[in-house]
Amino acid sequence: MSTSQSTTAVLETKQHFEILDGLRGIAAFAVVVFHFMEWIFTDPSQNFIGHGFLAVDFFFCLSGFVIGYAYDDRIAKMGLRNFFISRIIRLHPLVIAGSILGLLAFLFDPFGGHLELYSTGKIILTFICSIFLIPFPVIADRGFNLFSFNAPAWSLFWEYIANIVYAFFLYRIARSFLLLLTIVAAIAICYVGYNSGNLLGGWSGPTFWDGCARISYSFLAGLLIYRSNWIIKNKLGFGGLTILLLLAFIMPSSKYNWISEPLIVLLYFPLLISLGAGAVLKPGLKKACIFSGQISYPLYMTHYAVLWMFGNYYTNYKPDTTQLTLIIVTSVILLVGFAYLVMVVYDIPFRNYLNNKRKQKLVR
Repeated sequence: MSTSQSTTAVLETKQHFEILDGLRGIAAFAVVVFHFMEWIFTDPSQNFIGHGFLAVDFFFCLSGFVIGYAYDDRIAKMGLRNFFISRIIRLHPLVIAGSILGLLAFLFDPFGGHLELYSTGKIILTFICSIFLIPFPVIADRGFNLFSFNAPAWSLFWEYIANIVYAFFLYRIARSFLLLLTIVAAIAICYVGYNSGNLLGGWSGPTFWDGCARISYSFLAGLLIYRSNWIIKNKLGFGGLTILLLLAFIMPSSKYNWISEPLIVLLYFPLLISLGAGAVLKPGLKKACIFSGQISYPLYMTHYAVLWMFGNYYTNYKPDTTQLTLIIVTSVILLVGFAYLVMVVYDIPFRNYLNNKRKQKLVR
C-alpha cells in the first residue's frame, strides 16, 4: 500500500443518506424527552414515550449501516491506525464535553445531591474514567451508571467496542458468516428480553452485558443491510419515516414487553433503515434533515447533566402538571439550543483543527 493511496483513503468523504441523518436527530430528541418523562412516570405503562430508550438500538443499527457504507471499501487502504484516529476525532470530543458538563452538574447542582458522601479522590477517578470511557459504576447519586457523569456514554462505550471489532474482524468476513453472527446475536437479544422482561438494560453495572447484546445484534444487522444492499425504494419521505420511527417509541408498555421490544429491534428498526436508505427526500426538507443529523450527537451527549438537576428538583419540590409542562418544554428547547452552541463553538472547530493537523501530516 503506497502512502498516497493511504492518504487518499483517509481524506475521502462520501455522500450522506440525508433522511437517515434526519431520523437520527428524531431519535436523539426522543431520548431527551424519554429521560425527562422517566423521572415523572416510574411506571413505564403511564409514560407516553415509555419506549424512547429503544432509540439507542436504532442508533446502533444505523451505525452498522453507516460504518459499512463509509469504510468497507477503504479501511484496508487507510489502515487500522487511521481508521481508529478517524473514529476518535469524530466521537471523542463530545465524550469529553459531556463528562465535563456532568462533573459540573454533580458539583454545583442547586437542587440536591449528597456531595459530602464522596471523597475528592473518588470524584476525580470517576471523572477520569468518564473521559476515557472506562466503566466505573460507583456513584449512588447517579444511579450507579457505568459513567456517572454522563449516563448516555454507556452506548458510546459499546460503539467503540463495535468499531474495534469491525476494524479487526467484521470488515474482512463473508456476508454468509455475517448473517450467521447476526442470527446468533438475535438469539442473545431474545434471551435478554426474556430474562430481564425488557431491553432497557446496558447502562448500569448489573445490566452491563445487556448492552453487549444490544450493540451486537443491531450493529451487525445494520452492516448486513448495507452489504446485502437491502435498500427499499419508496416515497415515504422524511415525514412518513419520522412517524413510523416515533410509533416505536410511543407504543404501549405491557407485560409482553419481552416480546414486543425484541421484535421492534430485530425486525422493525432494520426495516426502517432499509426504507430510510431508499426514500426520496423532498428538496424543501433537506436542510431540516441535515440540521437534525448534525445536532443529534451533540444533543445526545450533552443533555443528561440537566436531567439530574431536573430529577432532584422534581423529587424535592413536586411541581404541578402545568409547571412541569412549562419546565420540560422550555428545557428541551434550551437543550437543543445549547447542543447547537456546543457543536458550532466547540465540536466542529475542534474536529476541524484535529483533521487539519492530520491532513498536514499525511500530505508531507
